[in-house]
Amino acid sequence: MSLVRNTATIGGLTLVSRILGFVRDTLAARYLGASFANDAFLIAWRLPNLFRALFAEGAFSAAFVPMFNRTVGRERDGLPKALRFAEDVLSVLLPVLVLFTALMMLAAGPIVWAMTGGFPDGGPGKFEFTTELTRITFPYLPLISLVALLGGILNSLDRFWVNAATPVLLNVALIAGLLFFRGETELETARTQAIAVSIAGVLQLAWMIHACHRAGVRLHIKLPRLTPEVKQLLRLIWPAALGAGAVQFNLLVSTALAATYLPQGSVSYLYYADRLNQLPLGLIGIGVGTAMLPALSRQIGRGDEAGAGHAQNRAIELVLLLTLPATAALMIAATPILRALLQHGAFTAADTMASAAALSAFSAGLPAYILIKVLVPGFYARADTKTPVKIALVSMLVNLAGNLALMWHFAHVGLAISTAVAAWVNAGLLYWVLHRRGQLRIDRRLALATLRLAAATAVMAVLLVFAAPIVDGHVGGGLIARVIWLGGFMALAAALFFASAFLFGALRPAELRQQLRRGA
Repeated sequence: MSLVRNTATIGGLTLVSRILGFVRDTLAARYLGASFANDAFLIAWRLPNLFRALFAEGAFSAAFVPMFNRTVGRERDGLPKALRFAEDVLSVLLPVLVLFTALMMLAAGPIVWAMTGGFPDGGPGKFEFTTELTRITFPYLPLISLVALLGGILNSLDRFWVNAATPVLLNVALIAGLLFFRGETELETARTQAIAVSIAGVLQLAWMIHACHRAGVRLHIKLPRLTPEVKQLLRLIWPAALGAGAVQFNLLVSTALAATYLPQGSVSYLYYADRLNQLPLGLIGIGVGTAMLPALSRQIGRGDEAGAGHAQNRAIELVLLLTLPATAALMIAATPILRALLQHGAFTAADTMASAAALSAFSAGLPAYILIKVLVPGFYARADTKTPVKIALVSMLVNLAGNLALMWHFAHVGLAISTAVAAWVNAGLLYWVLHRRGQLRIDRRLALATLRLAAATAVMAVLLVFAAPIVDGHVGGGLIARVIWLGGFMALAAALFFASAFLFGALRPAELRQQLRRGA
């Protein structure tokens, strides 16, 4: 299967989800702004999101998918045997998830206090309200964990679009809550959002079960049994979970420090900035990483190391083509982008400026965030889940040191800067280890493409620097004016970048068409 085509499929559905996510964020900014209630909801939502990244999507993508693919590829009755393995995993996973969720809900108060210090400057009732919302959102964790298991199976069967569509349901549920079920006060609206999160988990699981049935995949729950394969999976999951959750850990630390030591609204500023920064990460990094892992697992499983190295080089080339212009746009034009998308209702001009400063800082690390998604499968496909976690721990220490050094002088922007620096440390160490092992070397084509793409990005950046202030003066009006000015601005910048990339020889349409027809 083609890496470009699979990435386009995943990225296209992720784009739909992210557009709906921005609709949700726009509504939240209108009805909640950077308020007490919104800070409380975002902290409550951060917890199940963290564990989702650690134990659900991240760990299963890292450990389960390669094992499932190797079983399918090397056995005559590979698929039936792989599905029996999945049933064994499900039978062990389900009771563990139920118990873990119950314990986390009981311990919600101490966990929120550890994250926030009890909101020493947050006003009366904020700690109790955040604890309440945390208990409401936490059932999302077991639901999305089961979704991740079923999604891993469907990804291995090259049905990438089904799993990529599940986040759409989350955003639809959150939007419906804001439009039709919000309360009379900001607190009631935030509570509605927390309820919508768990309802979304039910919808996502129902969607995946239906899709599995249509694909002929029917898993049965059995008595839990620790088979040798399940034991191997468990040994791989723990380091994989920590490694996959490094960025989430860094954001959690930043959120905790902002809630404890920085003024009210800082948590919301970081959230809105990160949401914009996550758009290209979701479209490009997660799409490429998800599409790569099954293919790399099969190539390495049959001993095709040269093919695996070539695939990773082409994946890096693809992500740089899409990431470098996005990085320049978010760093230089952060203010008009945020003003157009969020500034109305309870979200003020001051909120825009504070969030834009954080977005520029976060975006400096965007290429690194995406390269991590491309480099880590090189370890996971070789059943090495320990090395990425060691590197992730180094990056987390760098992030913590940066937070403590920068937040006193730069407030929430310092937290964003340290997150970006930590991401570059993570990506650099991942490549260094793969290179030292002889498992990944930058080929001549990638080296030349990188230089040419950097030149095309520089041309686009010149336009952004001169045009961004002009656009910023026209995106504070009505919705139609915002769409026209921002959409036209982004379209012009993109056209200039791709034209420059074509002229410099970094973009070759014939090669892209060839990759669409076959594997990259």
